[in-house]
Amino acid sequence: MVYLNRIYTKSGDTGETALGNGERVPKTHPRIGAYGSVDELNSTLGAALALGQLTAEQQARLTRIQNDLFDVGADLCVPETDIPPEFPPLRVTSEQVTQLEHWIDADTSQLQPLTSFILPGGTPAAALLHMARAICRRSEIEVLKLAAEEKLNPQATIYLNRLSDLLFVMARMANDAGKGDVLWTPGGMRE
Repeated sequence: MVYLNRIYTKSGDTGETALGNGERVPKTHPRIGAYGSVDELNSTLGAALALGQLTAEQQARLTRIQNDLFDVGADLCVPETDIPPEFPPLRVTSEQVTQLEHWIDADTSQLQPLTSFILPGGTPAAALLHMARAICRRSEIEVLKLAAEEKLNPQATIYLNRLSDLLFVMARMANDAGKGDVLWTPGGMRE
């Protein structure tokens, strides 16, 4: 259980923040950018849920994903170390990735195959899921940049990669199982 007695601590007023292991780093550190973008993704999913246009199953999935994204953030905020920590940090697992794959397969089986790329849009719920997908891709890139500099749990990156695929499929489902998708017409809007 996490207890937050105060929201402001003033400890970040000089441009530094604490990681999950207590180490202080600049707020501009790539690790902060990585889990900050995951937080942005989570907030966008919250907006999609608040819209109230998703099925009960989609709402349950997104609620689970929001919790998983806190796991991703917790994983990213505690650096990997060769020295065993006193308390093992929370890490993203392959089982969390497998769950996303099951959902992707279940939804994909209900969709018509794509004949064109689709434009982000359609219903408001689909548009927000497409926005979340784009933020998820950026989050994955931020995590990969960090992984190029520091050792990370590879499951965190895999989770984000798979989540962006799921969000694409869920956006199509929110567009009447793909019937309301807005198709890209290459060069079609030129005069």
